[in-house]
Amino acid sequence: MAVDISCSKQPAFATNGMVAASHPLASAAGAEIIAAGGNAIDAAVATLFTLTVVEPMMVGIVGGGMAHIRLSDGTHRVIDGLGRAPLAAGPDVYKPISNTMPDYLETEGRENAVGAKAIAAPGSLRAWCEMLERYGTLSLADVMEPAIRHASRGFIVTPYLSECIDEALPGLVLDPVISSVYLDDGKPLLAGTRLATPEYADTLRAISVEGPSALYGGAVGEVVSAHLAKAGGLLTMTDFTEYETIEREIVCGTYRDVEIVGPPPPSSGGVHVIQMLNLLEGFDIPSMGFGSPESLHLILEVLKIAFADRAAVTADPAFVDVPTDRLLSKAYADERRADIDLANAKEWTAGVALPESPNTTQVTTADGDGNIVAATQTINSTFGARIMIPDTGIVPNNYMFVFDPHPGKTLSIAPGKRVTTSMSPIIAYRDGKPSLALGLPGGLRIFGSAMQALVNKFDHGLSVQEMVEAPRIWTQGYGVELEDDFPKETDGALAQLGHDVIRVPHVGGGMNAIEFDAEGRMTGASCWRADGTPVGLSGGYAREGARFWPDQVGR
Repeated sequence: MAVDISCSKQPAFATNGMVAASHPLASAAGAEIIAAGGNAIDAAVATLFTLTVVEPMMVGIVGGGMAHIRLSDGTHRVIDGLGRAPLAAGPDVYKPISNTMPDYLETEGRENAVGAKAIAAPGSLRAWCEMLERYGTLSLADVMEPAIRHASRGFIVTPYLSECIDEALPGLVLDPVISSVYLDDGKPLLAGTRLATPEYADTLRAISVEGPSALYGGAVGEVVSAHLAKAGGLLTMTDFTEYETIEREIVCGTYRDVEIVGPPPPSSGGVHVIQMLNLLEGFDIPSMGFGSPESLHLILEVLKIAFADRAAVTADPAFVDVPTDRLLSKAYADERRADIDLANAKEWTAGVALPESPNTTQVTTADGDGNIVAATQTINSTFGARIMIPDTGIVPNNYMFVFDPHPGKTLSIAPGKRVTTSMSPIIAYRDGKPSLALGLPGGLRIFGSAMQALVNKFDHGLSVQEMVEAPRIWTQGYGVELEDDFPKETDGALAQLGHDVIRVPHVGGGMNAIEFDAEGRMTGASCWRADGTPVGLSGGYAREGARFWPDQVGR
């Protein structure tokens, strides 16, 4: 069964630096920083700040995320800036309305999803500033300049942003401040509208001068915490002043001749991507062909296994004893693989696998010296808590919707507990050299999509552009989501194997990836599922002695 992969976008090629992010202005900002002498970390931070302006529905300074950094000396760093439950929050802070899916996460008044009470302690701003301070080369003011410029002068609303505003409209209309920015007479801003956010530009200027302390204890934090206190929120200034990032150890595995490096818990991405690849390693995936029912069946079964384990044991390791070594081991994969039935779909023992928001962003950067960043960041739902802090332009997260509102569960709320995430900023090696860096948004669909990308690249030999755009499939144990680009006959073939298939426009969000060849040349790729655009730097400085001689000037 042939599957046509028709790419909507073109890759970019470079030797001196590459930035692949979910908006062309953000990618251009990162490339500008590399051109100005910065490294991949400088570029990533500049890109993230710019995304808070041009992709405000996905990422913000009152959000969270994970950044996976590969330094030029070959060492890795993972900066955990995930959101934490407010110190005033406890397991019973919300009243759940259901003990079963699909309303398992819902609470009375949607207090955990919309409004002031949904906001968790943010880590994004502190994490970005610490990345820059530890591993960057430029000043905070330098890397923030493009973001401030676009917030002040304005930018053109894309169709994607307009659609996201429309999606979030029922929540946005409840808050007059955010409505005044992203709505026009109660309707979403149309694509092509020029949007400036001067109040947010002022907030960014304050941060560029004062650093993260502007939010974590300073004047900006005072405004945020005062407004949330008045609105009935849980977050206080103490949550800001006591927030700390964590620099975590990477997790590693192998898939055939490729080394896979990713983030550890509380991200489930690195652990379960490697677990699923370990399971697939025992099958001849290349001979099955991309998109064949046989290969898709195996992908669905290993997704079910991973979700069963994730629901049972993967959470903040400060609160839950996560058996990381066992999940990563080849021996454990051998045990589980023996139960996979090649001819029939199976149910796998699992607790409830909680949904996560797909509304996240991914930045992937690299420079000519070997520094690489894969950073996944979010404010959780589209436009986060769907409010704006007055006089600041800040759209805060609704990270509390990620926790289990029922007491006594693995993912139940506890004061200061970090959220669990599926973020999968992955860096892969071949023959000891970087081969691929990737990541994507998409909530629970992230780590399954990352796994499929790696299989598509290293088993099926797809180009990096084909890899990011190839159709995806997904399940967490009940029901199968199949992207529309798969052939129609795929539905029947999977149904015969026992899968309950539904068609969806997309699985997960816009992947941004960089591939490296043996000589260090880079290919950047972004997919059709978002406004992603790779921007690369080739060329370079003039050759020595290339200047004009005096008698040549003006001729």
